[in-house]
Amino acid sequence: MKTALALRHVAFEDLGLIEPLLRARGYAVRYHDVGDAPLAPTSAAAQPDLLVVLGGPIGAFDEAAYPVVGERLALVRQRLAQRLPTLGICLGAQLMARALGAPVAPMGHKEIGLAPLRLTAEGERSALAPLAGVPVLHWHGDQFGIPPGAQHLAATDLCPHQAFAVGRHALALQFHLEADLRRIEPWLVGHACELAAAGVDPAALRAAASAQAGPLARAAEAVLGRWLGECEEAA
Repeated sequence: MKTALALRHVAFEDLGLIEPLLRARGYAVRYHDVGDAPLAPTSAAAQPDLLVVLGGPIGAFDEAAYPVVGERLALVRQRLAQRLPTLGICLGAQLMARALGAPVAPMGHKEIGLAPLRLTAEGERSALAPLAGVPVLHWHGDQFGIPPGAQHLAATDLCPHQAFAVGRHALALQFHLEADLRRIEPWLVGHACELAAAGVDPAALRAAASAQAGPLARAAEAVLGRWLGECEEAA
């Protein structure tokens, strides 16, 4: 059986829409949470068929305050050096960018809410093509640079670097394609302080999530199914 390992940083930012898709494709899914014993990059436990690095409220450059950031970064760097299938979401994408030599820094503003992407020409030819015109969930204040040699796939007006790919094995998404918008309430409660500080109305975000839950779930299934297929073909 194929294996998928998800590095999780807060309980409600889980695999969401991705998990049933992975199980349907024959993957055994497990999580490694903050506080679990560190994973040595070369250990058998750190060598799944697919690694997914999820989001979280800490920064990809915060290893001095949060040692788990350095642990995750070492694992991601080793994984990418081996060209093994890796998906990074939000914080996970930022760690991938750092591991590949690109900067990660605060944007100076928050991007929180549902809005469509602007796909680049490469993005239109990529697994992200089904996202054209579909509002996705944005929830971040930091931004990654595009690593040397990577394909820049998507942008928004508030954040010009929304996604990149390296070959067929690595995909980094600044936005939350995994989020099941039918389960948005834990996000609203868990990030209540951030929403208040950013002036985001949780009622408006809840309503937008409800309206877009179905279209985004269908688009996410199409995107992730296509990308996983490409990974499996290249393996």
